Amino acid sequence: MTNTEMNPHVGLWMYQNSGGAAIEEKLVKALKARGIQTTTGLNLRDARAQDGIITCNGVNMESLSTFLSYNAGEQSQFQVYLYQVLSQSIPTINDFNAFALAEDKFRTSHLLNQHGIHTADYRLCHKHDMDGLKQALHEFGGKLVYKPTEGWGGVGIVKIDSEQALNMLTPFLTRTDLRYFYVERFINYDHTDFRVDVVDGQVVGCYGRKAPKDDWKTNITSGGSVFVRELNDEVAELAIKATAILGLDIAGVDIIYDRDFERYVVLEVNTIPAFATPDQEALGINFNARKLEAMVGLIEKRAYGQLAKKQSKVA
Repeated sequence: MTNTEMNPHVGLWMYQNSGGAAIEEKLVKALKARGIQTTTGLNLRDARAQDGIITCNGVNMESLSTFLSYNAGEQSQFQVYLYQVLSQSIPTINDFNAFALAEDKFRTSHLLNQHGIHTADYRLCHKHDMDGLKQALHEFGGKLVYKPTEGWGGVGIVKIDSEQALNMLTPFLTRTDLRYFYVERFINYDHTDFRVDVVDGQVVGCYGRKAPKDDWKTNITSGGSVFVRELNDEVAELAIKATAILGLDIAGVDIIYDRDFERYVVLEVNTIPAFATPDQEALGINFNARKLEAMVGLIEKRAYGQLAKKQSKVA
């Protein structure tokens, strides 16, 4: 067996904006120090699958020891489909089944509730169940939030605070090709949240996000801002438990405090939480080193485990 075959080979696809390129460079360097070869830029958009082999930029993807896909903003159906197939052959971080589960807001909320974790009260209605939507609006105190079951960054989320507003939205909803609608009770909160990053079962970072004036969304892409926020034990345990229930290796858990019911609520679980940007680090949000170290340890564990598995088959 050659020296190359004795060392794991890991594939990476990392976002490059907002400091991502520098994070990738540090990740590659840290993995090299642990005897792990890396190939970067493995965007499955450029992959080809035929005759039992998936290749991307000249790399046989299924010969890799592990694949880390860490780019939230550029996922097409083609890429996600190949990610699913790839997860059948090699370890992927996150595993596709956990990734797909967490990307679906309804399935996430449903499973978390079954395990005793509070989320926003929700209802799933089929496309023509306008009576069900109106009933949900009444049961949820006259305010609800319509959400696409998939998506990120607050895109497509609409607040509905009256039956008149729902009636105005109804013609649009019925003309879409959506098969169902997912709505949640609008939670009375202070327009701030906790974003808690979890890697391999450990909290590695936390910061707060605040909605802009005259808005209620805390998402950065929707105009929200970040601030230094202390983490308490209850929020940390909630984030770890939610991540474990969904089977995720890496997650960013968004948690808010429901002032009506006086409890913390898991609002969303993100599968590709960003590292702190240089501007955010300048504010004192300094968790990148801890997160990077935890990710390196996770990749090392998966990669050497996969290599040992291959070697045992050869033996």
